[in-house]
Amino acid sequence: MFMTFVVGKETYGIEISHIIEIIGMQEYTEVPEMPDYIRGIINLRGNIIPLMDVRLRFRMEPRPHDDRTCVIVTVVDTVLVGLIVDGVSEVITLPEENISSIQGIAGAQGNRFVREVGRTASGIVLIVDPNKLVNDDELEMLRSL
Repeated sequence: MFMTFVVGKETYGIEISHIIEIIGMQEYTEVPEMPDYIRGIINLRGNIIPLMDVRLRFRMEPRPHDDRTCVIVTVVDTVLVGLIVDGVSEVITLPEENISSIQGIAGAQGNRFVREVGRTASGIVLIVDPNKLVNDDELEMLRSL
C-alpha cells in the first residue's frame, strides 16, 4: 500500500510502512548553513524534526505553502524527517504487475529519488524511496540537528 502525494504536476507514492504520520504545515525555525531544501526544524511532541521541501529537493520552482501543504513524517535511516509536499492524495494498493523498475526508463542508473513507477487507472505514480532522499553526508548533517 502506498500513500500518494502531489508535488508540482506529478503524483508520487511512498510505502505506508515508511510513514510515521501526516501533519499540516507548521511554523518552523530556520537553521543557518543548511541546504536550501532543508527549510528548518519543528518540535513535534518533543522530537526535533528537520523539514525537507520535496519541491526544492526535486529541483522544482519554490511555491508558497497553502492550506493543502502537508508534512509527511518519515524515517530516513534512523532520523525522523518531515517531507513538505504540495498535498496528500490517498492510500492506494498497487498490484505487483502494475509496478515497473525505473531503470531503462531513466537510464541504466535509474533515478536517485524514484525507485519504481506504478500504473493506476488515473495515471502514473512515481514511487519514492525515502532513504534515497538524502546521501550519507546529508544524513550526518540531519543527525546533528
